[in-house]
Formats: sequence, structure tokens, C-alpha cells
Amino acid sequence: MAILSNVSFSRSNISLKPSLSSLPNSPSSRPHWLIRCSQQEGKEVVSPLVWSLGEEVSKRSLLALVSASLFVVDPALAFKGGGPYGQGVTRGQDLSGKDFSGQTLIRQDFKTSILRQANFKGAKLLGASFFDADLTGADLSETDLRGADFSLANVTKVNLTNANLEGATATGNTSFKGSNITGADFTDVLLRDDQREYLCKIADGVNATTGNATRDTLLCN
Repeated sequence: MAILSNVSFSRSNISLKPSLSSLPNSPSSRPHWLIRCSQQEGKEVVSPLVWSLGEEVSKRSLLALVSASLFVVDPALAFKGGGPYGQGVTRGQDLSGKDFSGQTLIRQDFKTSILRQANFKGAKLLGASFFDADLTGADLSETDLRGADFSLANVTKVNLTNANLEGATATGNTSFKGSNITGADFTDVLLRDDQREYLCKIADGVNATTGNATRDTLLCN
């Protein structure tokens, strides 16, 4: 319609500017909702009814734009860090040999990632998820792994020296075969019986942070 001919958009809002000059000159030929326009100082004044219509259209347009924007999401942000402190996508990625040493990666999402020979020395990984990840040969020494999830993960030949795994989960097919667990703290870690038995055979040392002996935290006989 002519009344909607001039619509301007700005970064912060949407405004409607009706063009009366483009309307028919004869009042009888104008839409009935414009007949209520009055004359003021020789100029046409749009009635509240017209502005009400404009405001309604503006609101609907803005709502449509906002709704559409919700569906335009960068796929790379789908698993952005998996946690409030993470940087970059780490879920389902090949991160072999990457250096995460000393970083704060609380609740980081490493699910199903390949992390062979990755360096996590001294990193804060509280609540991080390594579900079904491949950590073969990774360095997790001196890390804070409290509450981390190693379910179904491959933790073979991993350096866990002085790591704190208190409350971590390592169920399913998780394997620690060939790993160095000297001084590691396994307090309240959920382990399969066969894994606990294997770890007790190689357990040694005392955790430098908690002061707990590795064998004691594994409840070894």
C-alpha cells in the first residue's frame, strides 16, 4: 500500500514514515482508515489510527528479524569450548600433539576427540569430559582432573604423575594400560574391578597436592 512506501531501517530500531503525498487527492478514494486525518496549519496530519498501524507493522518486522537471527548460528560455535573458560572447538576434533599445558579448561568438552600425545601438564580440567576420547601417550601430569569423565576413553600410556582425579569417572571400556600413575590421587574414582586391580599393581608415590598415597586412594589391599 502507498502508506507503507517509505520504510527506513536503522541499526537500533525500525521506523515507519508514511508518505501522504502519494495518496489519492480525493478523500472519497482514500482508504476509510485515512479519512480521519485532519488539517493543521495547512498540513495533513496522520491520525493516531495510522500511527498505531505503523507501530504494529514495525513491531512485527522487528520480531521477524530477531526470530530469523536465532536460526543463523555459526556451526563452529555448536560446541564452543563446552565450558565457560574454553577457547576453540575441542569436541570431536583431532587435537593430537596440541599444547594445553597450564591452561584453565574447567568443564571443557573433549568428547570423542583424538588427543594423542597432547600436552595438558599442569592444566585445570575440573569436570572436563574425555568421554570416548583417545588420550594415548598424552601428558596429564600435575593436572586437576577432579570430577572429570573418562568413560570409554583410551587412557593408555598416559602420564598421570601427581594428577588429582578425585571423583572422576572411568567406567565402561576405559583403559589405563601402560600409564604412569606415580603420585596420582584416585580418591572416589569410579573404576571397574579389573582396572582397579591392574592399577594397584603399578601404584606408587604420594600426591604432592593432596598428600594422599596413590595405593590408599585406590583402596589397594
